[in-house]
Order: sequence, then C-alpha cells, then structure tokens
Amino acid sequence: MPALGMLSVLGFSGYAALLSVAPLWAVRGGADEAGSGLVNGVLLAATVLTQFAVPALLRRFGHGPVIAVGVVLMGVASPLYLLSDALWSVLALSAVRGAGFGILTVTGSAVAAHLVPAHRRGAAIGAYGLAVAVPNLVLLPASVAVADRWGFGWVFALGGLPVLAAPFAFAVARALGPLDRVTEQAPRLDRAGVVAVARPTGVLFAVTMAGGGLLTFVPQIVRSGTASAAVLLVLGVGTAACRWGAGHLSDRYGAERFLAPLLLTGAAGLAVCAWGAANGGDLALLLPGAALVGVAYGALQNLTLVVAFARVDPAHIPVASAGWNVGFDGGTAVGAVLVGAIATAAGFPAGLLFPAAVCLAALLLCVPSHR
Repeated sequence: MPALGMLSVLGFSGYAALLSVAPLWAVRGGADEAGSGLVNGVLLAATVLTQFAVPALLRRFGHGPVIAVGVVLMGVASPLYLLSDALWSVLALSAVRGAGFGILTVTGSAVAAHLVPAHRRGAAIGAYGLAVAVPNLVLLPASVAVADRWGFGWVFALGGLPVLAAPFAFAVARALGPLDRVTEQAPRLDRAGVVAVARPTGVLFAVTMAGGGLLTFVPQIVRSGTASAAVLLVLGVGTAACRWGAGHLSDRYGAERFLAPLLLTGAAGLAVCAWGAANGGDLALLLPGAALVGVAYGALQNLTLVVAFARVDPAHIPVASAGWNVGFDGGTAVGAVLVGAIATAAGFPAGLLFPAAVCLAALLLCVPSHR
C-alpha cells in the first residue's frame, strides 16, 4: 500500500492546509461568520455531489485516470485563491477543490478495503486513516500559524501539493489488478443493504458535524494564531491516534459496541468547547474539549467505515465507500454552515452545542445490526 499512502498524504495535504485558512481568507475579504462557514460548506457540498458519481466513473474510466483528475483539480485551484478574497471567488474555487476531493475520498477508502482480507480490514483502514490524518495533524494547526505570521500565499502554495500525487494514482490502479474490475459486475445494492449502510453513516454524519464546526471556527473563537494552532493540534493528535488505534480494536472486539460511548464522548467534548467559547476562548477548557472531540472524531471515522463494509458484499464496497464519504463530508459541510449560522445569531457557544445535541440524537442509530 505504499502508493496509496503517498497518494493519501499528498492529496489530503491540500485539503488540510486550507480547511481553516480558506474561511479566514474570506473573512479578510469582508465575510461574516455565516459567509465564512459557507466556504467549507460549498467545498463539501461539491465533494458530496461528486462522490455520488464516483462508482460510475470508476466503472467507465478505471481508477488511474479518475484519481489523477481528482488530485489535479484539488491542487491547481489552490494558488488561484490569491487572485481575490471576495466571497464569490473563494466559494467558486472551493467548489472545484471539492469535486477533486470527492474523487480522492471515495477511491482511497475503497482501495484500502480491497487490498486486504476481511478479517484485517480494521487495521488496514486504520493505516489508511493514519496516512489521511498525518496531513491534518501537521497542516491544520500549522497552516493557521503560517498564514498569521508569513501570509496566506505560503498556505495556498501548500494547497497545491495534490498535483504531485497524480503519478501515484496510476500506481494504485496497477496494485489493484483484477480487483479494479470487481465493480463492473456488481448488482444494484438492495434496500436492506442501503439501510444497513445508512445507520453507521448517520453516526458518522453526527460526529463529523462536530469536527466540521470546530475545524472551521477555532481560529475565530481563539483570536491568537498560536493559541488556535494549539487547539487544532490537540484535535488532530486525538483524531490521528484514535483513527489508527480503533482499527485494531475493531478487528479484535468488533466495531459496533464502541459507537455509542464514542458519540457520548464527542457530545461531552463539544459541551466543554462551548463552555470555553463562552469564556472568551479559554484554552483551559478548549484544549481538553478538543481532545475529547478528537477521540470521538477519529475513532468513529474508522469504526463506522468498518461497520459499513461488513454489511455489504465485496462487490458493493465502492458503493458503501461512496455512501460513507457522503456522510463524512456532508456532516462536515452541514456542521460548518449551521455552526456559522447559529454563531451569527446567538454566538459560538450556542453554535457548538447544536452538533453536541445531534451526537446525542444519533445514539438511536447504534442498535446492533443482525444482518
């Protein structure tokens, strides 16, 4: 899986570098909290719309060309942000990046599942998750600090890294070999299969609302670039460690038993972060709150994907991957938009409590499946 690892690190570097900085760029151009929330909302709306089309694109063109187009779209759009900080321009470029990101996310998780036996799938998804999480761990906090100290141009240059991943797209396609053709003969996923995948995807949607809200607005809750970098670093460390570690736990004990406790952990972390936001961005509250959210955010990314793949036949893994990624990016987008809208009307504490309530509501989806 070395080619998949390099593809993921370079591709997700372009995503992570701009996740918190692109909204700040819009704020510099005059956008308010609602407008800055739209930046990641549009990015991930384009991501979700593209994800629906990825299984069909793979059947027609194969993994190599499709993935290569995805990473090029992500990388080429990033430096163009420098042309204007007007909200319409930021949103348009975010949509282009989102389309490329939609391709990268669906193909990456499906390839990771295809390359190993089912009983090792949790560990493989954990390893893939670590490759995805490392750019988030490094670049999410660093990008805010770099933009604050040296300017936005350096961050937009980092956002161009996905272009370098294009050759690895074709290496991944070669590694798949005959598995690249499994989807050609796949029958349509039946209603029971759709419902089975929808339940873990709903859990994921809830926790990614939490992550999307924090990742977008921490730099605005904590005005200091260094302090916001510290909060994002804690969130990133928790996410990376738990996304990787949860894979081994799921292979040994099963994934479903951990879903409900982790939702409660995420809700508690958001409540603590809301408390910190109400106290002027108090780091003594925001740091432990971000750590709790990171634990839930990282572990549930792994566990919900394992559950979704376990509930479908191997031929349907690309479809399950698309559904899972729609939940991930849809939740992140909705979190960014709704937290921003609520914060505009009632402040960031109220904005952060909303996804906490959604995490609690998602406990209803954690009834074990007997499929």
